[in-house]
Amino acid sequence: MELTDFIALLGGLALFLYGMQMTSSGLEAAAGDRMKTFLERLTANRFMGVLVGAGITAAIQSSSATTVMVVGFVNAGMMSLNQAVWIIMGANIGTCITGILVSLDMGAVAPLLAFAGVGLMMFVKKQQRLQHIGQILAGLGVLFIGMDMMSGAMSPLRDSEVFIEMVSNFSNPLVGILVGAGFTAVIQSSAAAVGIVQTLALAEVIPFNAAAFVLFGTNIGTCITAVLASIGTSRNAKRATLIHLMFNVIGTAIFTLLFVVFPITAVVEGTLILPGGLGKVVSALIPSAPMAQIAMTHTVFNIGTTLILLPLGNYLAGLAVRILPEQVSGPVLEEGAMRLEYLGRVAGGKENGLGVSAIVLDQLRNELNRMLEMARENVAAGFDAVLSRDPERLEPIEEREEYIDFLNREISKYITHLIAIESNEEDSKMVSGYFAISGNIERIGDHADNLAGYTRMLVAKDIQLSAKAQKEVEEMRRVSLAAVDALLEQDAGDVKWLSRVAASEQKIDDLTDQYRRHQLIRMREGICSDEACILYSELLTDFERIGDHVLNIAEELSKAKTSL
Repeated sequence: MELTDFIALLGGLALFLYGMQMTSSGLEAAAGDRMKTFLERLTANRFMGVLVGAGITAAIQSSSATTVMVVGFVNAGMMSLNQAVWIIMGANIGTCITGILVSLDMGAVAPLLAFAGVGLMMFVKKQQRLQHIGQILAGLGVLFIGMDMMSGAMSPLRDSEVFIEMVSNFSNPLVGILVGAGFTAVIQSSAAAVGIVQTLALAEVIPFNAAAFVLFGTNIGTCITAVLASIGTSRNAKRATLIHLMFNVIGTAIFTLLFVVFPITAVVEGTLILPGGLGKVVSALIPSAPMAQIAMTHTVFNIGTTLILLPLGNYLAGLAVRILPEQVSGPVLEEGAMRLEYLGRVAGGKENGLGVSAIVLDQLRNELNRMLEMARENVAAGFDAVLSRDPERLEPIEEREEYIDFLNREISKYITHLIAIESNEEDSKMVSGYFAISGNIERIGDHADNLAGYTRMLVAKDIQLSAKAQKEVEEMRRVSLAAVDALLEQDAGDVKWLSRVAASEQKIDDLTDQYRRHQLIRMREGICSDEACILYSELLTDFERIGDHVLNIAEELSKAKTSL
């Protein structure tokens, strides 16, 4: 193999992988939200679960992405472990579509696909869906062009004694499986690995029987993405990953035996094929199409394994629980330690594998609600501290304020990362809205902290609020908490709900104006001292600003609800 052939091989591999990534991204952007919603609302029906898992994976051409999404749902408690079993089984079937597509002889039309796709992407600017379709077509074209380049570059390897000797070792099932698993683990795409195996078979540099064992290994190697996704997740999420691994290991063991040991007979065009293993049957059914043989073997592997294990799905879930039982002891976070409770390594650093999935959005909402509840506690405690003139109440308020600031920083960093990698426009808008919500919650916390801080001034300077002013502060507390509580309601984001929150914010503005007038009257009557007037004026400003930030959050929640 000459240097030019090696360079052509690298270029072809680059085009193949990039084409696959383009196609997957285009499909995700065109229909990602529907797929995520469909998966999220799945029932416990095993057959429907398998069909949905297969359909979604066939569309996005990545069983890893589907499995990662399932791990995220299980981690958040939005899907049971038993439901996850059916989705994972279906995902393994759906991933076969790439091998079937690659097995088609598309070399002649590949440039036309690429040209049509690029044309749509370049010249149809206003129709976003057509642009996504263009991305899909361009990706397919680039993918097939890359395959042709790889096939041509690898043809000289047929005459290389060194390469033939190396590849002959793949006929050893264990070696072939390890090579397939290792290669797939590195590139984190079984679909791409299968396509490369097909290209090797087409170039006649690897025999079918050896290719089959490498193929089985790719199914094990693809589990690495889900394993990475499960790092830092719940016990149940780790079990979902284990089920994915067990499924493919069991399937590999069964089909390796079928290829090597167990005799199979089949009738092809009236001729009895004598015992010789599944490989003989596939070779007889498709005698002169190595890429189709690989695709068929991959399809039979995944459908066959699913049919065998489908009745045992609940037992697989039970076995995963036995292997990974609940932890009764272990490291515990210190009480009061600041941490993100919902957000984490949801997708093993691959949040863009399926855009901003439903699980990431749900976890963002949960983390923001947690942050809002802390701000709400501080609003209540801030007013209480002022009314009681008790400085001892300030320490927990200040600790929560630090926690709120921590959450705002961490959530903002997480969202900034997601915005940078998100390709779906609707999801990107929603995430941007959550960024604004986090900032507004942090500002509510700041104003609550300001309220609490006035307690020190009241005590240090012996400032007394009049009975009327205290009643007004009590009313401010009640109205503020009612406004913040509305943000935590189940129907948050609805049109009628937004009108109610806007009315609450207007009431806060009206009360602020009214109480300022009352303050002027007290000043004229000499009831209010200069220092008390300054402090009360600042308190009214914080009260009004809390209302403003509540309305800002409500408007962003309403936009997010409209986008769903």
